[in-house]
Amino acid sequence: MPEGMHLQSEPLLQLENVAKSFGAIEALRSITFSIGRGEVVALLGDNGAGKSTLVKIISGGLQATSGRIVFDGHERQFASPAEAKAAGIETVYQDLSLCTNVDVVANFFMGREIVKRWFGIPILDEQAMFSATAKAIADAGTRIPSLRTNVEHLSGGQRQAIELNRFVHWGGKLVLLDEPFAALGVEQTRRGLQMIKAIAAQGISVVIVTHIMAQAFQVADRIVVLRQGTVVGDVASARTSPDDVVQMITGEALPGLAQKARA
Repeated sequence: MPEGMHLQSEPLLQLENVAKSFGAIEALRSITFSIGRGEVVALLGDNGAGKSTLVKIISGGLQATSGRIVFDGHERQFASPAEAKAAGIETVYQDLSLCTNVDVVANFFMGREIVKRWFGIPILDEQAMFSATAKAIADAGTRIPSLRTNVEHLSGGQRQAIELNRFVHWGGKLVLLDEPFAALGVEQTRRGLQMIKAIAAQGISVVIVTHIMAQAFQVADRIVVLRQGTVVGDVASARTSPDDVVQMITGEALPGLAQKARA
C-alpha cells in the first residue's frame, strides 16, 4: 500500500455496531471497524465466527439487522449484490463468476460491450475490446497465452487474475476475496498474493478471508479477528504474531492483547 494512503483520507468503509440476527440467533453483534483506501485487511476467525455473514452484508447479499455502514463517504445499506457492485464493491469467490465457454475478451467486457454503428446497424467493436483487454492484462503483469482462449482452458490462477483485472479496470474501490486461493497451487497462490499487493498499490482496498495464517501475514496491513459474531482483535499485522492471532481466534488471548498489539 502506498505509504500513508489510508492515513491521509477518510476510511473507504466504516462499520459501526453492525448486527445480524436470524430469528433468535445472533450471527453478528456490534461489529465496528474501518478499512482505509488502499489498505489490505485480513478477516480471520474459526468456522461459524461470522466472516461469511459479514462479507455478504458488505457486498449486498444480506442486510444488517441494525448498525451503520458508511461506504465512500455515504451511509449505505445495499439491497443487492448488483447495487454494491455498481458502487464499486466486488466479491471474488473460489468458483469465480466468469463464463467459461467464451474467451478472455468476452469475459472482460461482459455487460459492458463496446458497440459501433455500421450504416446505422450496431455491431461489436471487437478490435477496441481486444486492445483494451490486452493493455489491462499487460499492465497487471498477468500472463495469458491468448486472449482468444476460452476461459475453460485456463488455470485457476489465470481465471482469478482475469476477474481481478476486470474489477480494477472498471473502477472498483473495494474487493472482497473469500478463500481465494483454496483451490490453487503454490505458484498460482504466490502470484495471487502479488496481485493483491499490486491492487492495493493503486489505492483499491482489499478484504481477504482466509484460513491460512501465512497468507494473511504476507499481504495484510491489518488483521481483524471475529469470534462468535464479535470483533475480538483489530491489530496491525506488523505488531502481532500468528500465535497471538490463534489465541484470539480460539478465545485464549489474554485480556487487552489485541489493543496492546495495535498500540
